[in-house]
Amino acid sequence: MKIVTQVKLMPEADHAAALRSTLRTVNDLACRVSEEAFARGVPREYELRKHTYPRLKAEGLGAQAAQHVIKKVRDAYTTLHANIRAGNLGKPKSKRRIKAESKPITFRPQAAQPYDDRCLSWQYDQQTVSIWTTAGRIKNVRFVCSADALKMLRQHRKGESDLIERDGVFCLIATCDVPEAETYEPDGFIGVDLGIVNIATTSTGYQAAGRGLNRYRKRQLALRAKLQKKRTKSAKRRLKERSRREQRHVKNTNHVIAKTIVTEAERTSSGISLEELKGIRQRVRLRKPQRVALHSWAFAQLGDFIVYKAKRAGVPLVFVDPAYTSQMCSQCRHIDKRNRVDQGLFICRGCGVVAHADRNASHNIAQRGETVWNAGRESRVPATP
Repeated sequence: MKIVTQVKLMPEADHAAALRSTLRTVNDLACRVSEEAFARGVPREYELRKHTYPRLKAEGLGAQAAQHVIKKVRDAYTTLHANIRAGNLGKPKSKRRIKAESKPITFRPQAAQPYDDRCLSWQYDQQTVSIWTTAGRIKNVRFVCSADALKMLRQHRKGESDLIERDGVFCLIATCDVPEAETYEPDGFIGVDLGIVNIATTSTGYQAAGRGLNRYRKRQLALRAKLQKKRTKSAKRRLKERSRREQRHVKNTNHVIAKTIVTEAERTSSGISLEELKGIRQRVRLRKPQRVALHSWAFAQLGDFIVYKAKRAGVPLVFVDPAYTSQMCSQCRHIDKRNRVDQGLFICRGCGVVAHADRNASHNIAQRGETVWNAGRESRVPATP
């Protein structure tokens, strides 16, 4: 299982200048390689290397750095084409898709640059790195991170690391290959119903209310609008200071919720049943005031956090079809649109049971999860006559 670990570099002034110059140089050259690739119809990596590698070497890049620049460009086009095939950029004649297909991919001056073990070496005891730059290799660049992150690097770091600059701060994002824990046989499943009013509701009684997070988002949205309207230097400075603050807050909230759910499942030797919510933004139709709440909530992020934490803990996890989970009674299985009286109230038209709507849905998801798990465990091989 691949997990990334981020550390913060603390370079001296001259080292920081060398790192900044390196990022700008390699990303500027990546833009030129991208133009060459676009002009030639985006050939394979080996073909692209024949046309661009000598020029990159002539610009002063080392062999490994030149290879990484070419690979970065080719990977960017691979991702673009995958998004186009998946329909993430709209229909064939949409403005967004035409714009993406009609010009070469460009790279920001601070965009990430991959480093392998030939260009970057780690000294964990001293908490320093030795890293290649266009001004030569610089050594003893100090980095800081948490004790858990350092332990993760020592035990599991493997593969490439990315150097990025964010708001004047340099970071290394290292790839760690963590072995998955052995999955145990679950004693039942915990159903997890995801939503906006309640971020997550489980069949065991845990409920993560979204009221505070939604209030925080509205406050941040109003503040951004106010500062953008002013358009003064101080307002722009405030906007820059607040950039990604909401994103970090939401990410931390999702981490806490995911850890709570996985810990409960591990403690009770249960599995986790999640809704398959891919494509929800394309399926759901809402009024304009409701779109901000739907499109700003990280549906996929919380699901991804639960998945990787469950894999690390060895907790069984299944995805189920979410259709009618909010309209079906978890007691008698009666389905009726009128069962869902309002956002928080469920009254079954069949048996008369009264329950919290999200709690009822979580029980349905748990039951479906157990069905999916048993169906996958049962043999489908015909019996021998």
